[in-house]
Amino acid sequence: MPKTFLLNLIMAATPLMAQTTEDPYIWLEDIDGERAMAWVREQNARTAKELESEEIYPQLYRDALAALNSESRIPSVSIRGDYVYNLWKDEAHPRGIYRRATLASFRSGDPEWQTIFDIDAMSKADGEQWVFRGLNCLEPEYRKCLLSLSPGGTDAVMVREYDLEELEFVEDGFNLPVAKHRISWRDEDAVYIGTDFGTGTMTTSGYPRIAKLWKRGTPLAQAEMIREGDIDSVAVAAYRLHGDEVAVDLVNESPTFWTNDYIYLGGDEPRPLALPDSAEIEGAYKGELVISLKEDWNRGGSRLEQGWVLIGSPEVFMGDGEIEVLVRPDASEVVESVRTTKEGILVTMLDNVRGRLYRYERGEDGWTRREISFPDNGAINVGSVDDATGNFFVQYESFTTPPTLYFVSGPSWKPVKVVAQEPTFGGSRYEVSQNWATSKDGTKVPYFVVMRKGTKLDGTNPTHIFSYGGFRNALTPSYSGSYEAHFGAYGKGWLDRGGVFVLANIRGGGEFGPAWHAAALRENRPRSFEDFEAIAEDLIERKITSPEHLGIEGRSNGGLLVTATMTRRPDLYGATIVGSPLVDMKRYHELLAGASWMAEYGDPDVPADWEYMRMWSPYQNFRDGVDYPPTFVYASTRDDRVHPGHARKTVAKLLELGEEVYYWENIEGGHGASSTNEQTAHRIALSYTHLWRELGGSGEEPAARRIDRKE
Repeated sequence: MPKTFLLNLIMAATPLMAQTTEDPYIWLEDIDGERAMAWVREQNARTAKELESEEIYPQLYRDALAALNSESRIPSVSIRGDYVYNLWKDEAHPRGIYRRATLASFRSGDPEWQTIFDIDAMSKADGEQWVFRGLNCLEPEYRKCLLSLSPGGTDAVMVREYDLEELEFVEDGFNLPVAKHRISWRDEDAVYIGTDFGTGTMTTSGYPRIAKLWKRGTPLAQAEMIREGDIDSVAVAAYRLHGDEVAVDLVNESPTFWTNDYIYLGGDEPRPLALPDSAEIEGAYKGELVISLKEDWNRGGSRLEQGWVLIGSPEVFMGDGEIEVLVRPDASEVVESVRTTKEGILVTMLDNVRGRLYRYERGEDGWTRREISFPDNGAINVGSVDDATGNFFVQYESFTTPPTLYFVSGPSWKPVKVVAQEPTFGGSRYEVSQNWATSKDGTKVPYFVVMRKGTKLDGTNPTHIFSYGGFRNALTPSYSGSYEAHFGAYGKGWLDRGGVFVLANIRGGGEFGPAWHAAALRENRPRSFEDFEAIAEDLIERKITSPEHLGIEGRSNGGLLVTATMTRRPDLYGATIVGSPLVDMKRYHELLAGASWMAEYGDPDVPADWEYMRMWSPYQNFRDGVDYPPTFVYASTRDDRVHPGHARKTVAKLLELGEEVYYWENIEGGHGASSTNEQTAHRIALSYTHLWRELGGSGEEPAARRIDRKE
């Protein structure tokens, strides 16, 4: 059936499919149910037979795995005292070893690594597929630590206390079974804890609603109550902001995903902070709180603007004292992150989606800002910071420049390169441009294009758009082409074979601050779809590509994005990749953590909310007689954040409609849908196999055809 815009208009006028019928695929929400898992195994086998049999698949898999296992990968390190720590995965250690080296040896370029944990050995000994989820160590000694391990990649974790001096687990320490915990150190002998204490102690979103203080040597049942939140709040958590001789203890109840009620635990009794409910505490500096504003705040006759970063004592934020403005971004700037140390405050910014880094220091005349320079058109990520000295690591990368790790220290505060990843693909062969499309309401929306120099603009180039458009997440230039660390695998699997890559910075994200995000909240969610569609149309108008050569990908909220826009404008796309998606917006709030996102999307149980949600909820808008683009969907059985039922039901409905759709459900992997490099390489290879065979071409030059298996 030909795809035309007229058909799209006709579809928009037809009744919605699922308003008068029950969901025939609700049984696929039974995560480990026998019938559901039999269906999953059948779909996995069908997908493997179809996609893995393609001639291109084995090489795509080998190239992806080689990039993911490359010995030259940049280790993501954490500074703790005189050591740096790192989780390292490779062919011999698919689940990883957690290791350390002295800071001096690491900076020399020839680190002498010492293994602390072997996650593969622990998994074998425990009979569990453990995934490392972090090591939280008590400052400033960094001896007592809390190790978090996830079974199969879930958000729920087991916690074990570990002694980094004795290099052994603390037998009678702060140990917890698997649950969605909120745990942090108060001091050597006490932790703040939120967990599943029993019936009624978790919110409807599945997170702790009670915060307690748990003292060493006492049963968890005797932990002291600090805060009992509302069951319909998202979560409650207590914590201490360390890194200074003046610690700050807080408890935060989040009534919604975007609001916070902060309570200061210092003094004789807990006291609320008088902040806008959208404000966020970024850290503490010499006993003062650093707070970012997500909306304008009229305080005592003074107007403090959205996007500013403020600093002041807890007492100031509870009364009428004077608040200092730390950061006033320029018109094109957006604060991306704030890191506090004893010796200054680090602020990363986006300037038209390009990374900038500044160090703020307080002097006799107030705050001064010093830029720490890196190349333009890239992404800057402040990694670990040494709170005692203010020294820190920074990773820089771009679409064509491999990740490079720098060490920045005083008194010059100039970046010194420590190590760079060897190129996975020939970056000098490609050019990067930033273009702007005009959305339906006239808003200018930016997107990056990565293509081979000299590419002909004749509309035949296989093109891959990646986007997200939600939850204030900003997509920045990446050597992996997405928000995952793929170490350049996209360059080997896509660019080097003649593809064009596009990163779309649509509304709903955080590329231009809180207002850019708020513009696509709730009833305004279609603006993110319209932005995405405007970019697709702009690519076609520029003759970079054409609909039959245009593939789109999104994951999680991005999965909602691409399934929604493929139902709205199936005429625009030749292939779709959908990862760990939200799709059934009628039931999303009843599945796992879905209730926590109602501030982003709306509450489908409220008629006024469902009235607008039903117009774009993908599952309710799939229709018979429409030629949807061939689709590859992937998810994980162990995803305890976005229910795999969304992905399963999408595939089942498209199969019912006679559409071309393939499904891969990894049994483990959590929301990321993979736990090991082998699993990730498999998913990357399946995705690019799907794109190449549907968009045309698989050699060094783009092909001028699209394979249409419906004909």
